[in-house]
Amino acid sequence: MKNLLVRCSELKNLMTKPRSKSEEISETTKTWLKEKIKEELFNYKPQLNTKPVLKGIHQEEDSIQLLNDVTFNSFTKHVGRKTNDWLTGEPDLVGISTIEDIKSSWSLDTFPAFQEDAEAAVKKAGYDWQLRGYMLLFDKPEAKVHYCMVSTRGYVFDEKGDKVFLLNDWDDLSLHQVDKIDPSKRITTVEIKRDKALEEDMKAQYDIANKYYQQYWNELNNK
Repeated sequence: MKNLLVRCSELKNLMTKPRSKSEEISETTKTWLKEKIKEELFNYKPQLNTKPVLKGIHQEEDSIQLLNDVTFNSFTKHVGRKTNDWLTGEPDLVGISTIEDIKSSWSLDTFPAFQEDAEAAVKKAGYDWQLRGYMLLFDKPEAKVHYCMVSTRGYVFDEKGDKVFLLNDWDDLSLHQVDKIDPSKRITTVEIKRDKALEEDMKAQYDIANKYYQQYWNELNNK
């Protein structure tokens, strides 16, 4: 029987609780499970090629350098995925006792400069669950999400080697060219402590979702 394997970045979908106590899993979780099965059986992957996503991918090293400059560290991009029976993940940075994740903001108006705004953004995006997955897999006691604002490049090259323009002539460059701003003001960090009780809740929620996953898988595979 095929079992569900959850990416840490998908944990928000797993941990969205149902509106009614009589339901085992939420409609959000059901929709996510069905989408995963379609992708696996039909062998496709939705492409998220928006400009903010492309900046996040192609300017990650710029943000890591900003973090190193401000914190006097020497982080390098982590390479290496860990997987257990039900969870898999590959964080951006792995420290001695921490998991560090980089989020490159698109522009100054989307950058959470204030602490409470960054904490709200982490919750809204489900990054707290993502980092809890990393802490579990890599056995670290704490994690940090770093929102970084670096100057947006005019263009980047995608995986095919094609040039992709991030900025157009009509874009407001004052929102994107930020090198003259104090580097320390261009990072906001949210800290998350490991919680074993929440990890048990994650596993319990997984066991329920896995039953639905297997039912949906059998339904579509045997259609």
